[in-house]
Amino acid sequence: MQKPKKTTLKNGLRIVTVPMKDNPTVTVLVLVGTGSDYEEKKVNGISHFLEHMCFKGTIARPSAQAISHELDALGCQYNAFTDHEMTGYYAKADSKHFKKIFEIISDIYLNSTFPASEMEKEKGVIVEEINMYEDMPHRHVQDLFQELLYGDQPAGWNIAGTRENVRGMKRNDFVKYKKEHYVASATTIVVAGNIDTKQVLNEAKKHFKDVHTGAKGKKKKTISTQKSPAVLLKYKDSDQTHFVLGVRSFDMFNKKNSTLSLLGGILGMGMSSRLFIKLREEMGVAYYVRAGNDTSLDHGAFQISAGVTNARAEEVIKEILKECTKLKDELVSEKELAKVKSFIIGNSKLSLEATDDIANFYGGQEILKREMKTIEEKARELNKVTPADIRNMARKIFIKKNLNLAIIGPFKDEAKFQKILEF
Repeated sequence: MQKPKKTTLKNGLRIVTVPMKDNPTVTVLVLVGTGSDYEEKKVNGISHFLEHMCFKGTIARPSAQAISHELDALGCQYNAFTDHEMTGYYAKADSKHFKKIFEIISDIYLNSTFPASEMEKEKGVIVEEINMYEDMPHRHVQDLFQELLYGDQPAGWNIAGTRENVRGMKRNDFVKYKKEHYVASATTIVVAGNIDTKQVLNEAKKHFKDVHTGAKGKKKKTISTQKSPAVLLKYKDSDQTHFVLGVRSFDMFNKKNSTLSLLGGILGMGMSSRLFIKLREEMGVAYYVRAGNDTSLDHGAFQISAGVTNARAEEVIKEILKECTKLKDELVSEKELAKVKSFIIGNSKLSLEATDDIANFYGGQEILKREMKTIEEKARELNKVTPADIRNMARKIFIKKNLNLAIIGPFKDEAKFQKILEF
């Protein structure tokens, strides 16, 4: 795999190419720098709804069936996604179909017509999507954690929006939002696979020559402050308790994020991580436990999540806090740190074997940070981190007043969980 090459056209459109000559496939990914963090409250969920509607018909392909039939006939894998700060549309296929899938994804991105009849039907689909995720506590607890951290501002709202918002949206809402945010300067095209960079640029210039070039809509700065530990509890009559325990960290531009990645690795990545051994192997109370740092343009959070037996939920949370405190008090051994570095670097490389993974890896960096580091560059940053760096970071973020706990389970008393939030 060659290093990515970025070209910026006169209209501000960015094109990233990653030639992979030994790979038989190609992925075309179009990213735009907008998501739910850019929304107004009355249309919260519109980024996600717009992503759905882009597959409902274009001028050249007037129905969802016309789009899906054409992509299926090419043997494609295709989809779209919406996050807090970006939205993406992609197709992956045999590299011989590059020009065709480029043209189709471009058409979806640029020329969607938002048919009113399709919009009304899709409202029901999205409401059911919201219902589905609320019925998945291990997933829904992540939404509660964001709400707990950021409250009534875009970063604290659900990406899918509310049922009421979805049902009340009008076609003009989509037209207005797309005009404000789907502009050349906020758009990045990523093509990875068995392709020629010159050919990609030719296709980009041809299909995106009329892309909107107006000023990009802005997002409000996220307010991220806290004075005391906080708990958000949602009652659910369930056989298991799911929770996210976390603290505020830093935005994606912070140079200490490599240290935070390793801190997450020590606590909850892999079957030899400290919390996996403690909760699953020693206590026998959980099937999954994970830890890691989540970063955004202007905020971040380090979080630990698990699903545990109801009767021992408080005990588990106390044990997790003890493990965090231990990292503040004791240096990690060189041997353990080396193991975690190897685990993260190795798994990162394993996750970059396919063209769609490569496209997302470089595209995600470029659309948000306007830079692209290779896996080798990221590995060098990780390898510089010392045991003292880990301890200093633990002391910096593991502070009582910054603790946050979101829980879904058969509990109604927040106070008893509030009492145990102590390092």
